[in-house]
Amino acid sequence: VQLQASGGGLVQAGDSLRLSCVASGRTFGMNFMGWFRQAPGKEREFVAAISRSGGTYSADSVKGRFTISRDNAKNTVYLQMNRLKPEDTAVYYCAADPLPIVPGRAPAYWGQGTQVTVSS
Repeated sequence: VQLQASGGGLVQAGDSLRLSCVASGRTFGMNFMGWFRQAPGKEREFVAAISRSGGTYSADSVKGRFTISRDNAKNTVYLQMNRLKPEDTAVYYCAADPLPIVPGRAPAYWGQGTQVTVSS
């Protein structure tokens, strides 16, 4: 499975961005897709995940601001990020796994990262 993320950039605090991640290859069985992020000097952390049926869960730090969604026909997962804050600055990584994507467990597949920088 290959994951290609896009949509990062430099924005100001309060702005919005939408990240996309397209899965290709042996995508059958990739029931869960999600996003993690890693800020400079910090460990990679869970952001949000979504099941094939559309069930979602997210980190407390982004609830109410970030929304994860997916298009199964396009093998694509999205992360709509609103009201961005400087502390959201990080490299964002998409992930896929047959099993639930949860904090503290590395998913089966990682995509390359996309940089999100939020200026104050």
